[in-house]
Amino acid sequence: QVQLVESGGGLVQPGGSLRLSCTASRNSFIIGFMGWHRQAPGNERELVARVSRGGVAEYADSVKGRFAISRDNAKGTVYLQMNSLKPEDTAVYYCYAAGAWGQGTLVTVSA
Repeated sequence: QVQLVESGGGLVQPGGSLRLSCTASRNSFIIGFMGWHRQAPGNERELVARVSRGGVAEYADSVKGRFAISRDNAKGTVYLQMNSLKPEDTAVYYCYAAGAWGQGTLVTVSA
């Protein structure tokens, strides 16, 4: 099973930006969708964005126009560029690909 390692979380002020990265243990040329989910305290895990093998992206309505997902299949990496962050974006963000989940990275948006 593929293993996923995430990085890039942290504390940011409202309106700021962060970039999350998730690298698979092998290249992702044959992996279908790669995506990011998030889970805030007391909430269920929800899909934030996902990108197909060919680069077609889908987003949750709450992040459209602010977040951008991309992938580099040669590196086996998926990225999530998060701009104009809001306090309600605070959550643990999980990478998902090929039936596997990353360990999660905490994003906190606070003044």
